[in-house]
Amino acid sequence: MTGKPAFLLLAFCLLVPLSAFADEATVTKATVVAESPGIYTFHVTLRHADSGWDHYADKWQVGDAAGTVLGERILAHPHIDEQPFTRSQSGIAIPDDVSAVTIRAHDTVHGWSTRTLELPIK
Repeated sequence: MTGKPAFLLLAFCLLVPLSAFADEATVTKATVVAESPGIYTFHVTLRHADSGWDHYADKWQVGDAAGTVLGERILAHPHIDEQPFTRSQSGIAIPDDVSAVTIRAHDTVHGWSTRTLELPIK
């Protein structure tokens, strides 16, 4: 196959997998600050095409490698005109043996995003 049909097939194969993420909430950035030994504040930036109360990014979680949820931030309303947006959560306890956490986002339609962000804990 050559020419235009080959180009269209290639474009289709490259773009279709990306469409699976089109409406998921995405963690685009995160930072962590130690408050005291074992206690941290997380600043998490999300991007999502919030469209109103029926479809918006409604929370994010911090978890360990085993999937244990260590902390969560509930987002109380849509952020239609504020994208991306950053929200923080303090007082999250991280056990001493945890050297990295995974942050994941959730929205009211698609549930948990398939993409996560791993953040080292120093």
